[in-house]
Amino acid sequence: MKDILQDVVSHTNSLGLTLLKVTTDEATTEISSLTDDRSIILFGETHDRVEAFTGVFGMANLDKLSLHLKNPEYRENAKIDVVHDERNEETIPTHIHFENEAGDFENDYRFMNQQIIESKLKTVKFKGANWQVEFTPTMAAIGRFKLMAAAHSEEPHVNIRTTKEGLEFSFGDVSSHAGKFIFNDDPKQKLSKSWAYPIKQIQEILSLDGDMTMYISDDGAMKISVDSGLANYDYILPAQAK
Repeated sequence: MKDILQDVVSHTNSLGLTLLKVTTDEATTEISSLTDDRSIILFGETHDRVEAFTGVFGMANLDKLSLHLKNPEYRENAKIDVVHDERNEETIPTHIHFENEAGDFENDYRFMNQQIIESKLKTVKFKGANWQVEFTPTMAAIGRFKLMAAAHSEEPHVNIRTTKEGLEFSFGDVSSHAGKFIFNDDPKQKLSKSWAYPIKQIQEILSLDGDMTMYISDDGAMKISVDSGLANYDYILPAQAK
């Protein structure tokens, strides 16, 4: 239980995805969220169904959950259990109970019930897209992106297009300081349009742990999929037209 909780928190909270909707059916456990400014939409799914996460519930105040998970009192031989209760003739998860080995240090992290999470986080929808560009970003490319972003820290967006050299990331314009570089050197994948995407959010996602695949669409969307080993997280970033 601790491993999957740590995995979910580390792949959401730092991105501003602080309110999560968890949905578990007979086969899967799914996690959905979006940032307050709607710059990131998340669809995640654990590789294995989390048996203790039954039904639909919400997770908020992830900073508090993160502190419990990092607490040295719960480092070894701790009891970390999802507690269930009967509500309206239905068994639902109500909270996570943390208790150290000695039993003299306890905390409870409360879930939101289905009605509250669905009122606070409306159903997250994404109609899908045709992905014209798909590739695995290299560590070198990610490093170059961070260098360019630091050099143009005043710019909120990176402009993305394809050229004969490959996928080009550019910063600024003719009226400002400017820079550009080739992020992926496959010239066979083509975009017919140029779009702008938020630099900060891309950088934060690319800093997560896991195997990554990037997708870009002429429909005006970018998807970065991160497979942590325990779950797959699809981060959708809507674009701004240029």
